[in-house]
Amino acid sequence: MTDMQTRPGTEDRAEGTAGATAPTRRVVLAGAGALGATCVLAACGTNNTSGNYNGGEFTNDPAPAGSAGTDGQQQDPGSDSGASNGTLAAVGDVPSGGGVIKGDYVITQPAKGQFRAFSKVCTHQGCDVSRVDNGVIICPCHNSTFSIEDGSPTGGPATRALPETKVKVDGDNIVAA
Repeated sequence: MTDMQTRPGTEDRAEGTAGATAPTRRVVLAGAGALGATCVLAACGTNNTSGNYNGGEFTNDPAPAGSAGTDGQQQDPGSDSGASNGTLAAVGDVPSGGGVIKGDYVITQPAKGQFRAFSKVCTHQGCDVSRVDNGVIICPCHNSTFSIEDGSPTGGPATRALPETKVKVDGDNIVAA
């Protein structure tokens, strides 16, 4: 029989750590990387119940202005603008070579006396456009720009034109045609 000599205290240490091993640097870094990747993926996820940049509901394929709503009922172009009789804007409110945003529409005057109306919902991701400047309609979400003449995209990620609503001048007002 052989005698094993041990130093005092080594027996206790060996028993306390027999089943456990300290994590290696590789394991710690892999765990941190996995946690970081999870956070990034969670931030990039989509949530179809959230609102758009301006707080309203949105869709990736908005219906053209004046088209049937989600309940299948035809929408009155002037009903959401707060004006009666389908009035979208006053002629005097729309600058020549520019436009205004009223209700659900962007009303433009590309040339003196020529008026156009487009949906204010950007065709890229459903944000509302925010202003008309230097002959273009501008969406603040991803900087898409659209022509005031025909609503076609002139820059940014949007590839489809803003849906147009036909309008006419009725006295001092611009109304849906």
